[in-house]
Amino acid sequence: MLQSERLQTFVALGDFLRSAGAQPELDEVAQQAYYKNNFFTPDNSLNALRAIADQFLSAPKLETWLRHYQPNEEVGHPTVPRAIGVVMAGNIPAVGFHDLLCVLMSGHRLLAKLSTQDFVLIHYLIQKIKEINPAFDPWIEEAERLNAADAYIATGSNNTARYFEYYFAKKPHLIRKNRTSVGLLMGEETESEFLKLGHDILDYYGLGCRNVSTLLVPEGYDFVPLLQALEPQASIYLNNHKYQNNYDYNKSIYLINAVPHLDNGYLLVTENTGLVSPISVLYFQTYHSQADASAWISSHKNQIQVVASAKAWYPGSVAFGQTQRPGLRDYADGVDTMAFLATL
Repeated sequence: MLQSERLQTFVALGDFLRSAGAQPELDEVAQQAYYKNNFFTPDNSLNALRAIADQFLSAPKLETWLRHYQPNEEVGHPTVPRAIGVVMAGNIPAVGFHDLLCVLMSGHRLLAKLSTQDFVLIHYLIQKIKEINPAFDPWIEEAERLNAADAYIATGSNNTARYFEYYFAKKPHLIRKNRTSVGLLMGEETESEFLKLGHDILDYYGLGCRNVSTLLVPEGYDFVPLLQALEPQASIYLNNHKYQNNYDYNKSIYLINAVPHLDNGYLLVTENTGLVSPISVLYFQTYHSQADASAWISSHKNQIQVVASAKAWYPGSVAFGQTQRPGLRDYADGVDTMAFLATL
């Protein structure tokens, strides 16, 4: 199968996901995903599918992306296609799709071990790809065991990553660990910027590695404007029983242990040197100068997926409101998946 045929298949998938005629079908699939995992609300699943279509699945974006790796028509068709075992993450809706796209566009076969938390959406997208282009059928297999793979891509916690490193040690592998994202504030942000930052913090209930879980703020920072700006969104989160259970639990722990914190009714803010905050909690740390903030970010670069700042003023950061809209070259852990696949 030529690269051009693969590309057109994914362009067609993007066209379908964006089409009005697809909406009833997508609504049904989103509802099924919610029954399987109550953190995957229909709105969240539909937003994730829309982001995939808009950010990944257009001819110009795919062609620009592929030019970084594959300069001619035959690329994406290796002399010996490999079977790539992918252990997919399931923390946010359809999060494993980018790995699926990379494997197939690089001309390899996909052996996908789907997450139980995100089975519905990824399974649906695989079936839709095969429906659009039946020639993909032998190139994609959903598998419980990945013994037949020639190489591996796996995403998990720092703990599971150690097991992956052990089990996959004898074959080429790309193992990803825990990452999270950081918001850098100057103290001059506007209400509209706070609302955008709220999406970075709270979209998908804060479960993604691209969600901001820690804020870097100037010493003496006043959190009231931020918390007030986000307060009207309380019903969105408290109407989800799983989120509310986490909020109630974390709040009770802070109260019992007299942990200083701020609370706007659904989001808790507390100073903590950790990076990955629990659901419903936002950590913060303070800095004295911008040089201090830069030094802190540099020292934690292996744990940070994205840095967000107002209007992307900080070098290498993204603007508030953009952390959950990665492009094709925004690779997890900053490791180029396509470059890895090209070595096989």
